[in-house]
Amino acid sequence: MSLKYKAGFLFDRDNDWIYRELGGLTWLAEHLPRYDFVEAFNEKDITGLDVLFILGYTKIIPADILASNGLNLVIHESALPLGRGFSPVQWQILEGATEIPVCMIEAAHPADSGDIFEKTTIELDGQELLPEIRVAQANATKELVTALLKSFPNYSKSPQEGQATYYRRRSREDDRLDPDKTIKEQFNQLRIADNDLYPAFFEINGSRYMVRITRAEGL
Repeated sequence: MSLKYKAGFLFDRDNDWIYRELGGLTWLAEHLPRYDFVEAFNEKDITGLDVLFILGYTKIIPADILASNGLNLVIHESALPLGRGFSPVQWQILEGATEIPVCMIEAAHPADSGDIFEKTTIELDGQELLPEIRVAQANATKELVTALLKSFPNYSKSPQEGQATYYRRRSREDDRLDPDKTIKEQFNQLRIADNDLYPAFFEINGSRYMVRITRAEGL
């Protein structure tokens, strides 16, 4: 009987879009029978694993829990060590990027400083709205996770090299539109807005107005 490995996925219920986009773990279980897979929303449920993928989880995981696993890996969408920190996809889109590097790295302190295990790239054409951007992020995550698990327990890693830069945490004020600017000038800001949780907005004469954007079908 071949050796089975334990692989876990830790998600955040308060930031569960990646869990929804991945659609469960059937895309892995069908093709990687040598693994037992676990999905969890609480760090207490992810101990003693050969590999743990921490996806969109924003809480601090105790060091003893991480130490109980063979590998603890996270996904970060930037050309590390450039672009450590918060919301790297959104910040790069605002900078005009159409190619966004995606790295699988080891969970480490300080955040986003771990060795790099796998890399890929998200290709954008500049028209995608947030739901489509998230699909691209999920597909990149699937690609990196699959690559790592297919090679495990054999894998290579490399340290990050160069001077690190950091993106700050976005605030509600970052969703503010300027009514004196054109839609075209602010289109990237509209693209990354969350219509449900953090819609773009503007203010005129002391009143605030929300702006929600969707793609028109058939055009």
